[in-house]
Amino acid sequence: MKNKLLALRDVALLRLEQLDLEAWRVEYLGKKGELATVLRGMATLSAEERPVIGLVANEVRADLEEAFVARKAELDSRQAALREQAETIDVTLAGRTPYLGAEHPLRKVIRRIEDIFIGFGFTVEDGPEVELDRYNFEALNLPKDHPARDMQDTFYLTEEILLRTHTSPVQARTLERRCPETPIRIVVPGRVYRRDDDDATHSHAFMQIEALVVDHGIRMSDLKGILLQFARDLFGADQEIRLRPSFFPFTEPSAEMDIRCIYCHGDGCSTCKHTGWIEILGCGMVHPHVLEAGGYDTSSLTGFAIGMGVERIAMLSYQVEDIRQFYLNDVRLLEQFATLTR
Repeated sequence: MKNKLLALRDVALLRLEQLDLEAWRVEYLGKKGELATVLRGMATLSAEERPVIGLVANEVRADLEEAFVARKAELDSRQAALREQAETIDVTLAGRTPYLGAEHPLRKVIRRIEDIFIGFGFTVEDGPEVELDRYNFEALNLPKDHPARDMQDTFYLTEEILLRTHTSPVQARTLERRCPETPIRIVVPGRVYRRDDDDATHSHAFMQIEALVVDHGIRMSDLKGILLQFARDLFGADQEIRLRPSFFPFTEPSAEMDIRCIYCHGDGCSTCKHTGWIEILGCGMVHPHVLEAGGYDTSSLTGFAIGMGVERIAMLSYQVEDIRQFYLNDVRLLEQFATLTR
């Protein structure tokens, strides 16, 4: 048995560098390992042999355990060295140029428009995107049976709760909250939602900006003056505008505003369909029913409202032909706006 124990030790020490450390421990030092198997044979030894073999067995176990600890320390040291090497920073290597993002073109356009209206004395307002039917429609002269509701195909969450179809509910909320305060001059940017098929010029979710003025003696000429200055601040000092009659339930009279084509300067091109003009926004005098819904006295107060699509202006400003490009987060497109100030 003594020879078996010594031979076991020699084989085990030889295989220590060949086997996984834990597998080696189980195979040779485990409760059902090779050493335990040999020691079970001590029951057959005489009383004189047992102390001698027991001493040899203890020496063999001590040698194996000592070898196990030494091997484990060696492997741990190697792992630590590898980790240290991997974490070491070579300060002589060339640095990596960090990627610098750019302001999103839609955010850039919104900021420009906000700045223009702030210069006119307006303040920026905000409102919820999940809106009540009361503010999205009824307070804007669109009762439940109004045929103009069909103009805006709506995402309803419940019978009375919906995703707002325009930013005009903020007008209704502001009038209600601030009544009878005057003057009111607000500009309202925000995301709106409509049940529409996404294509090059349409999206089910897009950005709008509204402007609202309410005060004594506000006239259509005030609206036209603001619009002309706005167009010149946005598209150049020589810009011209024209107003065409239109219809919106919340304004009366209503108009569409065109600007002289920024590409052909009125000569006619494919962008303006050879008319020399490009439609840019809708506007009009605030309907008396809207003012009354907000609690205002229409016998002495009037106002005007302006509404425009941000994507429309961004597509014209940056010559982007597909509205979906603004939402794909394609770095190749977005990084082009890093150096643009317009």
